[in-house]
This record gives sequence, C-alpha cells and structure tokens, in this order.
Amino acid sequence: MSETKIIVFDDDPTGSQTVHSCLLLTRWDVAALKEGLQDDAALFFVLTNTRGMSAEQAATVTREVCVNLRQALEELARAGTPIIPLLVSRSDSTLRGHYPVETDVIAEQLGPFDAHFLVPAFFEGGRITRDSVHYLMVNGAPVPVHQTEFARDSVFGYSHSYLPDYVEEKTRGRIHADQVERFLLADVRGDSRQRLMELQGNVCCVVDGESQDDLNHFCSQLMAAATQGKRFLFRSGASLLTALAQLPPQPVAADAMHAYARGGRAGAVVVGSHVSKTTQQLQQLLKMPAVAAVEIDVERIEAQRELMLHTISDRAARLHADGITPVIFTSRTEKTFADQATRLAFGATVSAFLMDVVRSLPATLGFLISKGGITSNDVLSSGLALRTSRVLGQILPGCSVVRCPANHPRFPDLPVVIFPGNVGDEHAVARAYARLAGIAEAPDNATATQASALR
Repeated sequence: MSETKIIVFDDDPTGSQTVHSCLLLTRWDVAALKEGLQDDAALFFVLTNTRGMSAEQAATVTREVCVNLRQALEELARAGTPIIPLLVSRSDSTLRGHYPVETDVIAEQLGPFDAHFLVPAFFEGGRITRDSVHYLMVNGAPVPVHQTEFARDSVFGYSHSYLPDYVEEKTRGRIHADQVERFLLADVRGDSRQRLMELQGNVCCVVDGESQDDLNHFCSQLMAAATQGKRFLFRSGASLLTALAQLPPQPVAADAMHAYARGGRAGAVVVGSHVSKTTQQLQQLLKMPAVAAVEIDVERIEAQRELMLHTISDRAARLHADGITPVIFTSRTEKTFADQATRLAFGATVSAFLMDVVRSLPATLGFLISKGGITSNDVLSSGLALRTSRVLGQILPGCSVVRCPANHPRFPDLPVVIFPGNVGDEHAVARAYARLAGIAEAPDNATATQASALR
C-alpha cells in the first residue's frame, strides 16, 4: 500500500512555523530527498530559498528539485516502497513570492494536476481570507494586504487583495479573475467533496479561512478527494500545513525551551530583515538584560570587509566570554535601488558577510536566533552548512526552533530560532530570547522607546 507524504517546496525557511518533528532539507540531491521521503514524519521541507532569487533562478531551482524528486520517487517505487506525493509550494502569507513561476514549473514537471489552490492564510501571524479578500490583522482590525507595506515590495509588489484579481495580475491575464474557483467560508465549512471531485485542468482555486478549524475541515475533504485519485497542488501560507499534517502537540512546550540551550550559556542573535516590524522588535530586544548591540554598517562591507569581520567577530567572542548575548544587526537605513537585479546583488553581498560572521561565532554558543526569512535560510544552508535539521517546535506562534545534528563539526545540537521578518508584536524577539536564556520574559505592555544603539 502506498504511503502519502507531504512535500513542501519552501521559498524561505519559515514555512515550518506551525509544525514540528519534521526534517528541513537544505540540499535536494536524490539521496537527500529519499531521506526525507523515508523519514517517519508526515511531511518534510525542501528549503529552496527562491524568494531571494530572480524569477529565472527560482524556476531553475524548482525544476531541479522536481527532476530529482521524480527520480527519488521512482527509485523508492522500484524498491517496493511507493509513495504518493502531496505537493505544496509554501510562500509568504502576505502574497510576496514567485507566483505563478514556481507552481507552473511544478505542474510542468510533476503534473498533470486537477487544480492548484491558493491558501495564503496564516492565523498565528494574523493573516486571514474572507470573501476571497486576504487581510492582515492590525491592532485587531482587518486590513486588506494591498494596503500594507508588503504590497509595496520592490520585487514582489502587487495591487490587489481580492485573490482572483491578484491571480490575474500575477499571471498577466493568462488566468482571468472570472476563471478562478472561489471556495468561500460557507464552502470551506460545509460539504465541498463533490465540487472537489469535479475540478480538472489545473484550475486555479482560492480558499477562505478565518481559523485553523476552517482549514482542518476543508483539508479533510481535500485528502478524501486525493485518496479517490484527484491530484492537487497547493500554493499556501503555513496554516495549511498544520491542517494537512494533523500533528499532535510539540514535545517541549514553548515556554520550556530553555531546556534546549546548550549548557545554559549565552547565545547570539543575527538580524538581517529590514521590515519596520523587525526594527521595532530589535529596539525592544536591546533593552533586555545581558545583551549588547553589534551593528554592521552595510555601506562599509565592500571596502572594509576583512577589518569589519575581524572587529565584529572579536567583539562577539568577548561578549560571549562575559556571558552576554551579542545582537548582531545590519544598519537600519532604508536603501533604494535602481532595479531588482541591483537590490538582489546587494542583498547577496550583505548576506554573505553575515554568514561569515555566523561561521566565526564562538563554538560554545548556547543558542542562536536568526531574524528574517532569507537570513534564516542562509544561516542554515551556508552559515551552519546544514544538510538537514529537525524542527523541534515553535518558541512563539510562527517561530520555529530547529536543532543542528549531534555530529555537527562546530555547533552540535545547537538550537536555532527561525524568526520571520514580519511575525510577532514588538516584544516578540525579546520574548524568544528570554525563553532561551531562561530569564523573565518581556511584558506585553512594555513602553516602546527607541534603543540608543539605533539612534
């Protein structure tokens, strides 16, 4: 009998923010994919990091994963262990990413599919969909995402929160808004089994959701249709994965994760994200006890790289020896770029420097917090050079903790927090730090004043 495995193509490493106990792969050779397919967990993630690439690069990487995955599935089938893949292209819950590039490539390589579903809801982060309009909850009120800073992204900007119009915009009219199948709250909460069975031709479907129960119920019907031979592809936020995987509670509670910190020692925090929420969180973190600011002036990297690396690494080592957690962050000045290629190239330069800093951190580090999706992917794949890691669970809603393998040459069993740039209130990073450091947590109503290091 064939086993079903949920395979997640994750365009940054934050998609595991609602699940636990599964593998994250930073490599996608056939052997690595077979390891994921044969793992005991219901799902695994392939960290493609395509959100940090051009559309052409994203297509190339996605195609490579598909080709290798098809070979891995064929080899396992010949060995007598056939697996039915359930494919998810996991992306940003604020609609940024290479859609439809990635789903087009997956459909081309691993199709045909009867339908592909856009399910961007991420309830822990306050992203809901109602009447096919996607919202971000801000201070308890729903704001259409096209009215937020995320819609003004210089690479992935968009003009519509009404998902059929978003699809038409992003497919440049290839899929018209009136061709999109809409699963509204009444459909999601009701009986959609017959409608699901009638879908064909890789029709685009958009799905409402205001709570995890909504998606849990809808996914039970999706899975029933899949067992009857329907082939579905998903483009989703993280909450769909919770519904598909149906996992029990995580082994260690969020407020008890100090147990994972190695030897109870001080850790390090690396901040690459530049969204305004991250800057607010950074300001609050720097008010916590036993932390110290270490700023990276990104304008100096190209001219003074080696000197800066030596200075920052030396300061981080001295702080760690004194039991203090260095908070290493890129300068907060917002830069503008002439075009997307220039922006991506500059981002790659900054990230490469940050990863040199990560590699130079003290080997006795107790924990590591990585702030920003692309930054976190680079930390796992480059800074720590991990082939695989396992998700322990969430330290805060939407923030996963993974652990380096026990045989890691520099940081065995190091817990690493993957903290998306756009998740949490202003005290969230401080709260995660407090939990790993085993100190009193920052109160929710702390006064928001600017840290002197950021003036």
